[in-house]
Amino acid sequence: MAKKRIVMAIGHKDMGTNLPEQKAAVAGTAKIIADFIQEGWQVAIVHSNAPQVGMIHTAMNEFGKQHDGYSQAPMSVCSAMSQGYIGYDLQNGIRAELIKRGIYKPVSTVLTQVTVDPYDEAFYTPVKVIGRVMTKEEADIEEAKGNHVTEVEGGYRRIVASPHPVAIVEIDAIKALMDADQIVIACGGGGIPVMEQGYNLRGASAIIEKDLATGLLAKEIDADVMMILTSVDNVTLNYGTPQEQPISHMTIDQARDYISQGQFEFASMLPKVSASIDFLESGKGRKAIITTLDKAKDSLKGHAGTVIE
Repeated sequence: MAKKRIVMAIGHKDMGTNLPEQKAAVAGTAKIIADFIQEGWQVAIVHSNAPQVGMIHTAMNEFGKQHDGYSQAPMSVCSAMSQGYIGYDLQNGIRAELIKRGIYKPVSTVLTQVTVDPYDEAFYTPVKVIGRVMTKEEADIEEAKGNHVTEVEGGYRRIVASPHPVAIVEIDAIKALMDADQIVIACGGGGIPVMEQGYNLRGASAIIEKDLATGLLAKEIDADVMMILTSVDNVTLNYGTPQEQPISHMTIDQARDYISQGQFEFASMLPKVSASIDFLESGKGRKAIITTLDKAKDSLKGHAGTVIE
């Protein structure tokens, strides 16, 4: 009998921000992931990279400005570096936790590229704020290069597009590892955004929404459960108001109806619910869960979180 598969998306709350925080956070996160593996689940993991990729982007670009002969690093390169930086700690944390329990399974981080459509409308309306605060003069230089900037408190910052993920370039390698009953960390930060140009893949100045990439990965490996771990226990209606109402269960049709009502915030809960709908519609007998890491095991039993099916 084939083992059940779960894709777990870990938010930045459970990954830390700087290096010491990340190592401490990963130790706790690894325990929960190991619980699932010990209970017989095949696990693929997607992680956030928001603080880390911003730190890398800022550091690389400042270094390039201050040292002759070094160029600034494009977003795709920074995304690749963040996958390695986070994956290194995460895979070692999971490996150590499994060995403590007498479980000997390889844990691998796959440097994952995700293709995007160069004509995606998102490129005309960038929304992801990145990098350090700039002066007006620095912002003008960025705009002269063709980059987008936005005014923030204290100055200006770059903004990049968040296009829809189209395909996972390394999906066959990920499937092979999963079929071998190994643990895979993939599509970190939504994947390295790339565009196909003939035989080549060219990095895109963009950040793919992690939750949408999670949904795509879950579809591609034919997962039974997609679990998006975030900072709130449940999806809620009327969020942030006195009429706030947690949801324990939603059907696909109910989720669509709530989206049409504008119930879910564009940059946080909406992509999580949208990814869940997309995943569920691509196969039968599937389940999507949105909750916190602490509630992950209970939510699988239907005792916590928001279940969509």
